[in-house]
Amino acid sequence: MNRQESLAKLKSEEFDICIIGAGASGAGCALDASLRGYKVALIDRQDFASETSSKSTKLIHGGVRYLEQAFKKLDFAQLKQVRHGLEERHLVLSNAPHLARPLALLTPVGSWLEGLYFTIGLKMYDSFASNDSLPKSKWLSKKEVFEQMPTLNKDQVHSAVLYYDGQLDDARYCLALVQSASENGAVVANYVSVNGFDKDGQGKLNTVHVTDSQSKESFNIKTKLVLNCTGPFSDHIRLMANKDLGERIRPSKGVHAVLPYATLNSTQAMLIPKTSDGRVVFAIPFEGAMILGTTDTESEGLDSEPVLNEKEKQYLADTLNPYLAKKIDISQLMAGFGGMRPLLSAEVGKSTKSLLRDHEVEIDTTSGLVSLLGGKWTTYRLMAKDAVDQIDGIFGSRNDCKTDTYVLAGGENYKLDQYKTLGNKYGLSVEVAKHLVQKYGSRADEVGLLTIYDETLKQPLDPAYPYIQAEVVYCARVEMATTLRDFLARRIRLEITDWASTLRVIPKVAALMAAELNWTQEKREQEEVAYVTKIKGFMQAAGTVSS
Repeated sequence: MNRQESLAKLKSEEFDICIIGAGASGAGCALDASLRGYKVALIDRQDFASETSSKSTKLIHGGVRYLEQAFKKLDFAQLKQVRHGLEERHLVLSNAPHLARPLALLTPVGSWLEGLYFTIGLKMYDSFASNDSLPKSKWLSKKEVFEQMPTLNKDQVHSAVLYYDGQLDDARYCLALVQSASENGAVVANYVSVNGFDKDGQGKLNTVHVTDSQSKESFNIKTKLVLNCTGPFSDHIRLMANKDLGERIRPSKGVHAVLPYATLNSTQAMLIPKTSDGRVVFAIPFEGAMILGTTDTESEGLDSEPVLNEKEKQYLADTLNPYLAKKIDISQLMAGFGGMRPLLSAEVGKSTKSLLRDHEVEIDTTSGLVSLLGGKWTTYRLMAKDAVDQIDGIFGSRNDCKTDTYVLAGGENYKLDQYKTLGNKYGLSVEVAKHLVQKYGSRADEVGLLTIYDETLKQPLDPAYPYIQAEVVYCARVEMATTLRDFLARRIRLEITDWASTLRVIPKVAALMAAELNWTQEKREQEEVAYVTKIKGFMQAAGTVSS
């Protein structure tokens, strides 16, 4: 993907569909529409997946909580939600095997009766997932539990129920969708913000006014139809297109704390079944650390990025601590991150944690704007299918959706044991080779190839992690990484797992990106200062002192 080439096309060509928002739903729609033969433009005011879609709990799931609520409240809409999620789960896993994989989750129980309750519930969960090959749930004895998760509190745990869902690297999965859309003809660009619209004689949108935030240049994108996929920010675009529309999105804030892997010391995740306020909290291994989350609270507004604060950090620690033999040393917090969920509005007074995460395709007959509202990562493909099906109807077409069998960029001919060949070919350690294959899939060889021409690119960014310098060059050159944060937060996931390491490697990453992107010395210094300030701001909000 070449950003300058994309910008030139956005300025000069006319599109069938201009998609605003390049998170999971927007990128999914771009791929689906491109595969159906539409000429697509995909833009985002920031980086791909820079908001909600890179800040999830990294789970691909039907929603165990929704299943429980469905039977407790006889709410069959919740059952529909579970069924949709589990139908899509195996497709998310199979379409990008380098970025998504099965994950075992333990649910500790305190008594025989509680164990029976969860076993019955999870057997029902299994029954909804009859179309995939994940192992079925089972009830583990106390001895089996401690063989698999040795850090638990023996006095608290009677036994546990083991079940399976999926895990994904959300930011890179979204990037693979964008890459796949681009390779099928979509014109994609990050850092392009929408300022307004023009309309034709019938009042329908036909031009999108945008600004390239990198160069500050403003220009117009000509399009037959505009698709709004901006998640929590959907109402802003809707009201820009038609000021008479009512607000539909009720954003909810969710944050995660990141602790050392040794906190659980297990490749398996944990579902914490009891919390002080009825939420479900997960403790999940990810990228050599452990993610603990998420919270679900009312949004404080969309003007600033959600961050982990000291109160939320303590809530999450207090939620996990009863299950641990050794209580969390909260000073060991490695990182944290927060995002906004785009929940569809509900009755006044209803808490956000009770709102459905289902989706809706809205067509504004006045402006012609199509908006894809709500949803979650697991059902991104179904959301995109529903939206593009509606667009087919608007254009008077009937095109088959092909995304259920489409293998995403990097997943072609992917095999996990490719790391052996990769390591031998380029003289890389097993750890580095495995990392490259699990992030770039069958395209990891392209990263390795850079080290043939420059041996120094084999060097690690931080000796504690498998990330190497060649990745900075590759992501800036091929994956449209434009800023330090694009690379460190989303192309690799260092920002969300280790703030201290992120601060250490910023100068090295800045030097490599500056050389690749022809930054001036002034631009490089501005990038470094701005990013260091942001990370230290995160640390201060969470009560963590930078070293």
